[in-house]
Amino acid sequence: MLENPPCQLYLISPQDVGGDFPLALEAALSAGPVAAFQFRVKDIDQHEAARLAEPLQEICAAHDVAFIVNDSVPLAKRLKADGVHLGQSDGDVGEAREELGADAQIGVTCHNSRHLAMEAGEAGADYVAFGAFYPTETKQVEHVAELETVEKWSAVMEVPCVAIGGITPENAKPLIDAGAEFLAVSAGVWKHPDGPAKAVEAFNALLKT
Repeated sequence: MLENPPCQLYLISPQDVGGDFPLALEAALSAGPVAAFQFRVKDIDQHEAARLAEPLQEICAAHDVAFIVNDSVPLAKRLKADGVHLGQSDGDVGEAREELGADAQIGVTCHNSRHLAMEAGEAGADYVAFGAFYPTETKQVEHVAELETVEKWSAVMEVPCVAIGGITPENAKPLIDAGAEFLAVSAGVWKHPDGPAKAVEAFNALLKT
């Protein structure tokens, strides 16, 4: 059995990243270790997306946090982002690698399917994402993932897996114990009643146990 590295936090942006959101991101990243931040903003043109992304990318760079763009290889390339996260209909891993280069971090949504995850890994993905594990308001849930998927994947596969979907400090422990290398969290941080900094602290307290 492979020995899994410690689980890490992977933040996903809310839809609205304007206004005071850069302050919220700064607070979150200052509160404790975060491995990556995914810029996930839908239905705006690339110029507006790039404008919104720029200050967030600078904050991530200052905290040594990987800046990942959701869905769009062209936007990731324009921003010189650290990587891209692809849904099942967002393009080919090999083509993304060709566009973004050998060092880009490329992740793929695999729902609850180890078969899709194996295909992504064979195509050169740097990580695979399983979910949703819990009810979530961040996006419409079409696929519900099972804890067993993470357990079986992490036991035998070297490609890291990300758990996503409705994860909070209160329900994250089973996913950590199952072997998820990353917890992808959005509302669980940005909508935490005590604020994003306290949420990151709570998650990191769990990840250290």
